[in-house]
Amino acid sequence: YGPSLPSNESALEAVLEGIARAGYEPGKDLVIALDPAATEFFDSDANTYVLKGEGRTLSGDEMVEFWADWTARFPIASIEDGLAEDDWSTWSALQARIGGQVQLVGDDLFVTNPERLARGIREAAANAILVKPNQIGTLTETLEAIALAQRSAMKAVISHRSGETGDAFIADLAVATNAGQIKTGAPSRVDRVAKYNRLLGIEEELGGSGVYMGAAALSSE
Repeated sequence: YGPSLPSNESALEAVLEGIARAGYEPGKDLVIALDPAATEFFDSDANTYVLKGEGRTLSGDEMVEFWADWTARFPIASIEDGLAEDDWSTWSALQARIGGQVQLVGDDLFVTNPERLARGIREAAANAILVKPNQIGTLTETLEAIALAQRSAMKAVISHRSGETGDAFIADLAVATNAGQIKTGAPSRVDRVAKYNRLLGIEEELGGSGVYMGAAALSSE
């Protein structure tokens, strides 16, 4: 589902209109999480970001200001892969600029790899990691990445992956590690619905001892 829109910004405006039409208040009842996958529009030869649809080319510093502007004007709570996977210095600049107000998630940046995550921690390159167990390959390394992030006051967002099956293990992983966040897509396919159904099952099993973190899952405190 991808409607024809005149600009990137108009996509956000369409989302905000949808929230309002559904009877909710943007920024209060619902917030926006983006996954622009910036590596896909990064020109590594020129070290620039190419917004072809708008006929614009931005430097790393200009990309930082681009996200600072958007997060100031729209209720954006999380940005995943807002910069290219190896543009470390610009990631650090973005974290310094808006990391105190917005969740900056490294997916391609960290690839659930404890070694890349350790570098990101040293360079203050993000404040959250996307965790895909079948990306790093072992549960041991997955848990190591989550623990390292949490020890370093970073959020861990447990995630599905392309080609996902109906296995619902990541729902258990998100709860067991107290991650507070899971990314598994809109409930439009059985592989996604299975995860949400498992979360409902876990809630029933935990009873009163289960706590839904809500917006607190995004808090840096």
